[in-house]
This record gives sequence, structure tokens and C-alpha cells, in this order.
Amino acid sequence: MKYPKEYLDEIKNRLKVSTVVSKTVKLKKRGKEFVGLSPFKTEKTPSFTVNDEKEFYHCFSTSEHGNIFDFVMKTQNLRFGEAVKMLSNLAGMQPYTFSKQDEEREKKWKLYKSICKNFSEFYKNELFKNEKSYQAKNYLKERGLSGIDVKNFNLGFVTEDYDYYENLKKDFDDKIIKDTGLFYFDEKKKKFISRFRNRIIFPINNISGDVIGFGGRILDDNKNLAKYINSPETPFFKKGSNLYNLDKARKLSNKLEDVYLVEGYMDVISLSKNGIENCVANLGTALTSKQIQILNQFYNHIIICFDGDQSGYKAALRAAENIIDELKPDKKISFLLLEDNLDPDNYVNKFGKENFIEITKQKSIQIHKFIFEHYLSQTNENPSSKAIFEKKLREIASNIQDSFVKKYTLEYFLQKVSDLTPNINLKFNKKYKTFPKSLAKTKSYFNETKSLRSFEIKEFSFLYILITKPKLIYENFHLLDNVKLYSDENKQLYNEILNQSENLLNLNVEKLDIDKSLISRVTNYASVKHIISKNLNDNEKILEILMEIIQDLKNYELEQRISELESKFSQDFSEKTFNEIKELKKQQKIN
Repeated sequence: MKYPKEYLDEIKNRLKVSTVVSKTVKLKKRGKEFVGLSPFKTEKTPSFTVNDEKEFYHCFSTSEHGNIFDFVMKTQNLRFGEAVKMLSNLAGMQPYTFSKQDEEREKKWKLYKSICKNFSEFYKNELFKNEKSYQAKNYLKERGLSGIDVKNFNLGFVTEDYDYYENLKKDFDDKIIKDTGLFYFDEKKKKFISRFRNRIIFPINNISGDVIGFGGRILDDNKNLAKYINSPETPFFKKGSNLYNLDKARKLSNKLEDVYLVEGYMDVISLSKNGIENCVANLGTALTSKQIQILNQFYNHIIICFDGDQSGYKAALRAAENIIDELKPDKKISFLLLEDNLDPDNYVNKFGKENFIEITKQKSIQIHKFIFEHYLSQTNENPSSKAIFEKKLREIASNIQDSFVKKYTLEYFLQKVSDLTPNINLKFNKKYKTFPKSLAKTKSYFNETKSLRSFEIKEFSFLYILITKPKLIYENFHLLDNVKLYSDENKQLYNEILNQSENLLNLNVEKLDIDKSLISRVTNYASVKHIISKNLNDNEKILEILMEIIQDLKNYELEQRISELESKFSQDFSEKTFNEIKELKKQQKIN
């Protein structure tokens, strides 16, 4: 049996070709395309290209060409059905089965889409042609929307003067019409009434561009009616698994790294008409992990920008706690909190595209910092309050799925908590006298922590363990074989520690003949100091941490060398260079 075209299209829409291919081929961006060495032939010069916009790959050396299904079948020697199962799993979709129930569901799905499309088209025409739609047209004009904006988003208006339910009955069964949720039965009138009557409707499309639901905005300020409503949940419309405007926004992910996630339909439309088209909205419910997973398929940085009022802040906090577990090493989630109670719609219409982008750069805050600062603001000097504060942060970090992100998020939280409670480490710090003010060069390090590079932070942690547990490291001195530091100051300190203490045998930090500000930098910036102080008597744990840091430093050296060789290879395409890169990458995997 054949897979339905819609199912295959859904997989293709959810997965970029480059995402699938990059799991097999090392790709480099070149303009709108990616290039790499052919997976079908041994070659020195890259002849293999991937185009996400056109959804295909092409190999110039072998003339192999196709889509993601072709690629998986050819590179992994799979049959079509096996490739579909593998890619549907990668796309986060349920595997397709061919039972009678599935066939029946597929028929219902086609009817459902057809009804939604008819409903959308009919009331789009009503907005433009029905004289009774004047109030809706005036409202949209007042919101700054042109006829082109209205048509771009297929907005409509559900008038009361036409019984569209009866019209649909000519072509569709009663039950399938009811199952769409577009109508409800009025007991007084004894008839089915449109759920969206007297409302402007915003068609909600799935990732493939099919209309699957609607949002509706009432025109009158009637306190008895909700300002906005959405289609109810149906077997084919799940609010927590869809995003407004994703079908359009996903197509921009080939050019842009960021996507704005906002609360409302009008936020999306206003941002788009002002030239910020990389935006989507959740559908009137709390943000879900599923929605973040979908966006992560296309974008590397999600910027959540909810309304600037108190309810928007509460929604942002709820979202942060719901989705922090989805953090990945190569993905970012930030929050943009607009001031003066402005929402994205107001802000971009008032200040324009450039100011909106600029405030994003200045004011957006990463998710872990947002959460920390919120709970810090709820904490007072009471010890119980601080205990609750730390417990909450630990609980939030423990829910993160990726082990590396979990580790460093917890480390960030605990370091910040430690900075708030300096007296906890007072006993340990008494080993060292107060050092004189640093030289101008090291002052810049002291005052500009943001300028520190990742390898420097690792070096600080490495040196901190040496200074804190010299006897333990002396007894396991073989671990320091071939350790290489990269920062000039840290190299100098490391050499002096080894030379003046006879390989840590009799280390006395205060007697080191060295600028003491270098020691201060280590004790201030070592990211492991909190963990070490907690495990000061657990030598096995400390050695485990040390070995992990040393491995990270060695991996950094490999990364640097690989990067240099790849740059060289892109110029000379030397086989010797290519083989050297392969050998280094093998070492990386072993490590």
C-alpha cells in the first residue's frame, strides 16, 4: 500500500534536507547551499551540494540527485518503507500503519481539511463582498492592516446572515461537519450555529499549509464574551502541537537563525507586515515542549516575546518553566520583555522594524538567566526563603533532558547562589591573604567576565583543583601528562606552580613568586569551585572532575587543529591534509 502524499509531505516539511544529510556528510554553508564531499564516491574536492529551499541534494561527480527519502535509501541501503519510518521518527511523527482504522482516519482527514478550507474561503469572500462586514473592515483598517495584509493571512469575517452549515450539508455528512468544531447546536433555535459568528477569523494552517483550525476575534467589547476564541481540540487539531504562521516562517530558516514566538495573531501579522516574517504564535494555551521541538527543527534561537504587561510576564515565566527541559547544546531560548506594557504588535507599529531588532539585541535574556532573576526577586534574607530558592533552581535544572546542558545550567545556578552567600566559603578562603590590586592587564579580566573564552574557564577550574588539592594531585601526577594550557597568564601560573613546588609536593600559594592577581582570577572564575567545596573530602570525585576537565582541554586542542586544517583543505584540497583531518576526528570520537 502507498503512504498518503500528505504524510510524506509532512515529513519533508518538518525536516530540512541539510538536517538529514549532515548526519552522514560534513556540510559547509556556501551562499544558499551547503557543500561537502560526496557520500557516493571517494573524492578530494567537494562536489556534493544540498539546497534546502528546493528540497534536494545533487552530486556532480556521480549525478546522484533526490530528496531526503532518496538520500536515506541510497546511503543506508534501506527500502522506501524503512526510510519513511526512520525519517518520521526523526521528524517526531507517529509511524504510519495501514490498518482499516488508519484508512478510515485518512478519509476523515481529507474531508476535515476540505470543510475547513471551504469555510475559510467562503468567509474570506464575505469580508470583502458582504456589506454587513463594514465593521470588521473598519476594525482591520484601524489596526493598520491593508487589503494585501488581509489577503496574505486569508482573514475572514463570519457574518450572521447566511446559514453556512446548511450549505456544507449539501456535500458533507452531518457527523464530519460537527467533528470540525466549527459549529455548535443552539438549543433555543434548534439549529447549528457557527462558533465564530460576528468574529474576524484567522485561519490556522498546519506545517504543510492546510487549514486545520481557526482563531476568532470579536468586534464589540462584550464582557460576557471572550475577546479571542480558538477552534476546539479535534482529532486533527491539537493546539499544543501547532503554531500560527509556522507554514510560512519555516521557509525563512534557510536564511535566518532566529524566530520570534509571540502570543497573538495580530502580533504575527504586524511583525510580518513590518518586515519581520520569522515569527509564529502559540494558540491561546500555555507554551508546550512539543511546540519548542517543532521550532528546533528549523531555527537555532527561539526568542519568546509575550505582552509587556503582568499577564504577559506570568505567561513568559510559565513558558520558561515548561520548556527549559528542551534546551539543547546547539540551541538557544531567550525572552524579550517589552517595557511600558507594550505588546509586539504595538511596539513594531510604533517604533518600526529596526528598533524592534535593536531592542532584541539589547534586552533579550537567555532562559536560565530569566528563571534565576525571577526567583531571586521573590527571595528575601530569611534562611528558609533562600533554601526554597536554591531547592527550586535545583528542581528546574534536574528536569533538563540533555545531560550536558543540565550540568552547566545547575552549575550556573549554584555559582550564582554561591555569589549571594560568600560567607559559606569563608573558612576555605582564609587560607589566602588579601591580594594587592591587580595590574591593569588583569584588571580587565576581573571586570569583564563576559570576555572570557570557554577554554579559559576550563583552565581556571584545572588550576583551582591543583591549588586546592595539591597533595592529591601529586599522588596522581601522571594525570597531568601532556596537559596544555592556552592562555598566556594561565600557562605562566601553571609553570610556576610546578616549578616552585616541585610538582606540587610542597605547594604554598602565598610563597609563589608570581603576580597574586593571577591566583585571584583562578579563585574568582573557576566554575567548579562550588562543586569542589561540596566534595572537598571526596578524592575520587575530585579526580573524576579533574580528568573530565583535562579531556575537555585536549578536545579543544583537537578542535583548533581540525579547524586550521579544514581552512587549509578548503584552499589546497590536499589528500594529505584530508587524511590528517580524518585521523584527528577519529581521536575526537575516541575521546
